[in-house]
Amino acid sequence: MQEITVFELKRKLDEQQNVVLVDVREPEERAVSHIGGFHIPLSNLPSKIWDLEEYKNTEIVVYCRSGARSANAVAYFMQMGFTKVANLKGGMKAWKSEIDNTIEVA
Repeated sequence: MQEITVFELKRKLDEQQNVVLVDVREPEERAVSHIGGFHIPLSNLPSKIWDLEEYKNTEIVVYCRSGARSANAVAYFMQMGFTKVANLKGGMKAWKSEIDNTIEVA
């Protein structure tokens, strides 16, 4: 499984590279903080994945709180034929500790 660090993602975002973010956390977690992108809770991914079909050949970075749920989501994306998908290593907890310690993580 491909992973991306928070530093690599931050650089891509700062450089305005074409990266699609997908947050697979629950709504109450996202309400506390997020780094943007689509919000599709992991339990809804099977019914919503084709909403992202237009991004099938675009780099997709999936994130959650710690990287576990997003790893499951990345595996599912790949099963469905998405090839440029990466898990944000450490998730929002890593983003808070390494990039922006002012955000809250639920």
